[in-house]
Order: sequence, then structure tokens, then C-alpha cells
Amino acid sequence: MSNLIATFFGVGRLPFAPGTWGSLAALIIGWAAERYVGVWLLIVLTGLAILAGFWSCNRELSDKPGEDPSEIVIDEVAGMWIALLFPAIAFAMRDMSMVWPGPVAAFLFFRLFDIRKPWLVGRADRRHDPIGVMLDDIWAGIFAGFATMAAAALYHMVLI
Repeated sequence: MSNLIATFFGVGRLPFAPGTWGSLAALIIGWAAERYVGVWLLIVLTGLAILAGFWSCNRELSDKPGEDPSEIVIDEVAGMWIALLFPAIAFAMRDMSMVWPGPVAAFLFFRLFDIRKPWLVGRADRRHDPIGVMLDDIWAGIFAGFATMAAAALYHMVLI
């Protein structure tokens, strides 16, 4: 069960850039959950992904110190859903569902921060333990959420 969760039901086993595939799967599922059920479902899914991610990473990596196998993508799912929460909550406050620029920006910023690993993202990644596997993507999701909101503010205040 822990492997199934850690690989996000096999998405992490897709070839070529499994982290991007995991993020894309999270984007599609998270956006659909928010759009067709509501922001509260995205909040619940995010919480579950974080809890399940810490549990499954701990189980899968307990005998592999210092490893962060590419097929483990539950961390990308949790981080992507954190990034999506920012525009989702902003749109929910206006009684609207997220429209395409918000989720796309969250995805692009999340991948940027997850790959480049600035500041706290890199510090968490350098832990080289199961907690660090999850924490770097949680930080990347938080940074991506703030960047998404800053980009939206810039767009709406300056360009329109």
C-alpha cells in the first residue's frame, strides 16, 4: 500500500520526468475536484496527500538512507495541491471556480521551484531523509502559491 501511495497509483513509474507527470496528474485531479465538487475537497485532498506522503515516504525509504527515488511522486502531488490552494481559495472567496490561468501558473511555478530548489526548498532537499523528500515539495508548493498570487496581482493591477 505504501508503494502505491508513494508512486501515486503508478504515475511515478511513467517514463521521462516522473515528477512532472506526478505534478500534472495532481493538477488535473485537483482542478477537477475544486471545479466539480468545491474548494473544500481540494483542502481535504491536500491534507490527505501530506499525511499519506509522510507515511508512505517513511515506509518506502526506511531502509534506503539518503535516497529520493524518482518514482516517488506523492511529494509532488502534495506540493502541487498546496500551490493550487492559493488560487482556489482566492476564487472561492469570489464564489467562482478557478479559471485556467490560475492552475496553469501554479503548475509552472511549482515545477520551477521544485526543480531549481531555492532557499528553504533546497535546505529541505539537503536533509536526505524521508521528511526532506516531502518538505522540499511542500515548500515549493507554498512558494508557487505565493508566486501565482503575485503574478495574478501584477496582471490585474498593471496589465488590465
